[in-house]
Amino acid sequence: MFSHVCVGTNEFERAEAFYGALCDALGLKLRFSDRKAAAAAWQPAGSDRPLLFLTRPFDGQAATQGNGHMVAFLAENRATVDRSHEIALAHGGSCEGPPGLRPHYHANYYGAYFRDPDGNKVCVCCHREE
Repeated sequence: MFSHVCVGTNEFERAEAFYGALCDALGLKLRFSDRKAAAAAWQPAGSDRPLLFLTRPFDGQAATQGNGHMVAFLAENRATVDRSHEIALAHGGSCEGPPGLRPHYHANYYGAYFRDPDGNKVCVCCHREE
């Protein structure tokens, strides 16, 4: 469905460490990292798309988060949701909703919400019954 999702950052090295740890927990592999260009991308282990693309904004302005915008990652199980939330907080993220069931979405929705160090909202969720 998606080619890529782009997340802006004002401090590339900090954001790369945050998303690198998170993507590792989710089983995503680094496709490239270019610190000089302040750009990196991760992809699923068995495919070249979709990409999570991290960069400073191309227009040279400061990266800002949008109200209502969120990147949501699919986790294979609830333990990965829990681990991802812990990793996010350990790498400078802030909690926007701890891991847990959210039956108002659907009976098996298990998710965690957090902000990356630049304030972008991120979710990791699992839709499987466990």
